[in-house]
Amino acid sequence: MGAAVEINSAVVRFAGDSGDGMQVVGEQFTDSSALIGNDISTFPDFPAEIRAPIGTLPGVSGFQVQFGARKVLTPGDAPDALVVMNPAALKVNLADLHDGGLLVINTDAFTEANLKKAGYEDNPLENGELEDRFDLIKVQATELTKEALKESPIKPTDKVRCKNFFMLGFMYWIYGRSIEYTSAWIYRKWGHLPEVSGANEKALKSGFFLGETLEKTREPYLVGKVSAQPGTYRKISGNEALVLGLVTASKKADLGLLYSGYPITPASAILEGCAKHKNYGVLTIQAEDEMAAMGIAIGASFTGKLAVTATSGPGICLKGELMGLALSAELPVIVVNVQRGGPSTGLPTKTEQSDLFLSLYGRHGESSMPIVAARSPAHCFEAAIEAARITLTYNTPVMLLSDGYVANGSEPWKLPRVKDIPKISPVQAKEGDDFVTFRRDPETLARTLAIPGTPGLEHRLGGLERDEEGNVSYDPQNHEDMSRLRAEKVAGIEVPPAEVSGQPQGEVLVLGWGGTFGAIYSAVDELQQQGLPVSSVHLTHLNPLPANLKDVLKSFNHVLVPELNHGQLCKLIRAEYLVDAKAYNKMQGRPFTVTELKTKIREFL
Repeated sequence: MGAAVEINSAVVRFAGDSGDGMQVVGEQFTDSSALIGNDISTFPDFPAEIRAPIGTLPGVSGFQVQFGARKVLTPGDAPDALVVMNPAALKVNLADLHDGGLLVINTDAFTEANLKKAGYEDNPLENGELEDRFDLIKVQATELTKEALKESPIKPTDKVRCKNFFMLGFMYWIYGRSIEYTSAWIYRKWGHLPEVSGANEKALKSGFFLGETLEKTREPYLVGKVSAQPGTYRKISGNEALVLGLVTASKKADLGLLYSGYPITPASAILEGCAKHKNYGVLTIQAEDEMAAMGIAIGASFTGKLAVTATSGPGICLKGELMGLALSAELPVIVVNVQRGGPSTGLPTKTEQSDLFLSLYGRHGESSMPIVAARSPAHCFEAAIEAARITLTYNTPVMLLSDGYVANGSEPWKLPRVKDIPKISPVQAKEGDDFVTFRRDPETLARTLAIPGTPGLEHRLGGLERDEEGNVSYDPQNHEDMSRLRAEKVAGIEVPPAEVSGQPQGEVLVLGWGGTFGAIYSAVDELQQQGLPVSSVHLTHLNPLPANLKDVLKSFNHVLVPELNHGQLCKLIRAEYLVDAKAYNKMQGRPFTVTELKTKIREFL
């Protein structure tokens, strides 16, 4: 083997049946890349079927990672290397691989039965087209794994299951990374089953050493370390970061955290994550349905907890009536919506941004609700703390928007210093205070909460309209006044100004929110490097919008709003500011690519 070929970044996609362990090897490849100092961004692509028939197109599971010696903000437009475990994975993913890209195929899976399931009339390995278009490496992964494990006492079927680690080891050789981290991980996971851990580690090593003995001469690639600020980093997913943000916010507010939820893709990991933090005083309740989860959160808020519930679009619909109760009673609750493809069951494992209007308007009556949107996996930590600040400062429920791409994706996260995170001051009355149920702070318009059981602070609270004293009131003018005050409170929430990436005025402004951040920033940055008059703004606060946003928008000749929906933010901007914003929409269960955005932006230059 000669010297390694140095490259600045690479995109690798693993694809196979949902039982082939593609998510496991993708995560391991990502972790190993992060540990050697690469920047990373991932895109796990789960099948919607819980367990589709083996070898079929609906059962294909994929995992894409971009790693580099430069700043990486997206998992990559298309793979530079595609690893496929069966014909179905090839059929689903081949169109994304560029000509000349590395194609690694487990040839043992290309049986007549599997080819038929994938819709192939002829074996694509035999017509020469793949060799002509791609850098093709045929690997008998199943048979080589069985040969490597012939002395192992585990069952023959379990030996075959180790082929994912065989392919992972081979890709470690291709990209010049060590197998040591994954070997240690295998021992940590299966050390109590030494036969299983030994088999997986041997398969990993056998795949790695296959690279040394390839008949096809090639050199491994080498991706250097990214230049990063000093500090302690870890790889983190969006849901993991959101959980840590909620726990941190509870400590900064000196309140207990109660999370109530009902399992739903792609938000279930938040429930699971909160359950792991009992040592920080986190209470977790798995409710019998979405309405119960919202009701439990409201009750927890009433008793002085930082109350959180999370779901996806269908669950938000079910929680709507009780969100109205929280708004009417003016109780602080964080409602997390990890968006997915809809409507109805829709595309439960695919990403989308189609719940903005639902978040803004999907409740009975005039019920304005603050909305915070996370833009990346690591940013979920900050977004959770910001949602907690707003809900506890203004005593109003808050919607925190994430999406499947942000929630399941991963990136490096620099651990913040806890002392640098500002404290949060809940607005709660104390024994002896002159408490009036809906008396408001003159600056924030927030009412003061009174915790049940506090002597002298007894009061009534409910969904019926009330006057300032908390008494039920059907007076027409009182209802109008209270409705206006609730709306003014939300409209007056202090949020940071919109920040422009690039020149503050120019030809084109690209306006985004949520998980489109990485693709928008990367596309705009590349065009700026070419000297083109393009800037971007990415919104974290969607209600209220930043106070300076109107002036920013009017400083550009064109405003382009890319969204994974039919143009919801674009419609809002046009209505609110009378700006001729143009929508660029995509609803395919996949994020924008940088190339798509650059092409669209150029239409306005």
